[in-house]
Amino acid sequence: MPSPSNLKFTDSHEWFRVDHETVTVGITQYAANELTDVTYVQMKAPGTQIDPGTSIGEVESVKTTSDVYSVVGGSIVEVNDAVSKDASLVNSDPYGKGWLVKLKATDISGLQQLMDASSYDSKHPIH
Repeated sequence: MPSPSNLKFTDSHEWFRVDHETVTVGITQYAANELTDVTYVQMKAPGTQIDPGTSIGEVESVKTTSDVYSVVGGSIVEVNDAVSKDASLVNSDPYGKGWLVKLKATDISGLQQLMDASSYDSKHPIH
């Protein structure tokens, strides 16, 4: 299944969806597959100020713990409580119910460097 065309992607497997000043962040299906069973998600709290390139939280699986980074600067306005309660949503629906945080963006310049869905999929095919 191809990645959604309305998202932007990093080489480190985060995705970003822009809706005016709000940017939703998650990890890609490729990353979720590589991690296998996601067991725990811990994101920074709403109100936390984020600079581009900094970690916004961690995703833990049976294999490893991985930081999640934002290319967008701003403040966290919402953390997905459903994922906090049921981390498996990251595996089953990473682009929908498995989103991680929403940011009120103040610096979106980093989005210009990201890949579109077809570029990301060609570099990271899902098996």
